[in-house]
Amino acid sequence: MKLDFNKMGELIPAIIQDAETGKVLMLGFMNEEAFAKTQETGKVTFFSRTKNRLWTKGEESGNFLMVVSITEDCDSDTLLIKVNPVGPVCHTGSDTCFNETNREDILFLKYLQDFIKCRHREMPEKSYTTSLFNSGVGRMAQKVGEEAVETVIEAIAGNDERMLYEASDLLYHLIVLLTSKGYRIEDLARELKKRHI
Repeated sequence: MKLDFNKMGELIPAIIQDAETGKVLMLGFMNEEAFAKTQETGKVTFFSRTKNRLWTKGEESGNFLMVVSITEDCDSDTLLIKVNPVGPVCHTGSDTCFNETNREDILFLKYLQDFIKCRHREMPEKSYTTSLFNSGVGRMAQKVGEEAVETVIEAIAGNDERMLYEASDLLYHLIVLLTSKGYRIEDLARELKKRHI
């Protein structure tokens, strides 16, 4: 990566984006030394124009920005740094410096998928998920069918609260079945995306 630090007086802007949610968290500036320290430590370090020194985000609060990836723009004078934030990003306590919430409930499905995959790998005793894996594909598929029927029954009955409960059970059991077959919920997302295009 050959960055052009000369264009803006030895500084380049660094856009900080959450690697999971895609939300822009903040904007800071880096000089060559800050960029090198960021690469070396894996924690985003800026050049603070007000303090006139290097400043690692989180050095006082503990709310570090853990680097996932660094990409330069087409002119090599701006960085996009994807991170996993540790705590709120803004000094005000907000998730972002733009006062936005940085949570997406849909991302819990990815967490759930990872959790179920871990259960499949470790197979802890007394775990309901383990018992499903031990029961075999036929029983897992049957559970998906049962939960689908229960979801339909509650939808037709007009009981929205119960329908959502049963649909959640359906999704959980579907993820278990997918995991047992070596697939993830993201594979379904890719298939649906393909159909949409």
